[in-house]
Amino acid sequence: MTEPRVLPPDTDPFRQRGRTVWVVLVWVAAVVGVAGAVFFAASSGSVAGTSLALVYALIPLPAMLWVYWWLDRVEPEPFRYKAAAFVWGAVIAVGIALPLEIAMSRLGMSEDWLIALGAPVAEELAKGLFLMLTLLRLRRIIDGVLDGLIVSGLVALGFAAMENVGYYAASYLGFEEVPYSGAEMATATFVVRGLFSPFAHPLFTSAIGIAMGLAAHRRSRAARWSLPVVGYVLSVGLHALWNGSLVVGDGVGFLLAYLVLGALLLGLAVVAVVLRMRQFDVLRAALTDIAARGWIHPAEVPWLVRFPRRRQAVAWARRFGPVHATAVRRYQRLATEVAFVHHAVMTGARKPAGPEHTYALLDRMWRLRPFLRFPPALPPGAW
Repeated sequence: MTEPRVLPPDTDPFRQRGRTVWVVLVWVAAVVGVAGAVFFAASSGSVAGTSLALVYALIPLPAMLWVYWWLDRVEPEPFRYKAAAFVWGAVIAVGIALPLEIAMSRLGMSEDWLIALGAPVAEELAKGLFLMLTLLRLRRIIDGVLDGLIVSGLVALGFAAMENVGYYAASYLGFEEVPYSGAEMATATFVVRGLFSPFAHPLFTSAIGIAMGLAAHRRSRAARWSLPVVGYVLSVGLHALWNGSLVVGDGVGFLLAYLVLGALLLGLAVVAVVLRMRQFDVLRAALTDIAARGWIHPAEVPWLVRFPRRRQAVAWARRFGPVHATAVRRYQRLATEVAFVHHAVMTGARKPAGPEHTYALLDRMWRLRPFLRFPPALPPGAW
């Protein structure tokens, strides 16, 4: 019998409607965002100032985005949704918050109150809208606290990046109360915002993300609506604590706020890492149960959980040809997805069409079986 050489098409029957429109809108918004960033940077009034504003805004982004990529690696969400979160923060959220802040100012709010309270109210609302829309339309994306932290963090990173462009450009021009300007002042602002507080906005908006993650599995309608409100209030409070410390306390308030928020950020990081580690336990337990039901072979489970074993399995399959390596990678991805859906169904979590989604994923995995080339089975307990 001739061995098949072409992988079957991987058709997802639960594919979200409007996916193409979604991708196009994200690209359009991204182009608008790039143009907006250049526009804000150009307010510095010179080529040097524009370049510094853009470069300083970009420098911390790779490391910060890597953090969220790492957190999302066990149960990864589609790239288009993560890109949409970042673009929303950089473009749509800025486009919502800025007019709201201008309106507050024109209605008579003083500059200090605008900084301390008006900006947090407007900006956290603008960022939180993406999470609310995601939870309402794409419940598969935010189905736990870690997902909420990842999505809220990406939205906040986009917002902070665009906001930083404006701050660096303004710093290059200088301020009346500060006897510095140009590259020296822009660099000082970069040190404060880009090096010492790059995760400030993600920390503020994390309260909304946690609340959305908790609301995702609540059966009570009151809880599903009240939790996001509580998260929003807490996000505004954290943001107001940070901004308010800049206008009161003569520097002491800022130092205290920095220490408090720094401790909260450290605690949040510990929680995120613990949640990520628990995902491996969920993945292993769910796949073991799936194997016990006869849906996959038990010997496959070690090659589907931990990343080193996954890489070993792909490397082994590559010996037989690139098609087999691609099949194993796709199989691993589908196994991860079916494991978390199966876990949600078995624990009674709110999962739209959970059983149907489980069987659809298993069907897609089954179509890959003629192409699978896993390493020899490991002895019991070896993994």
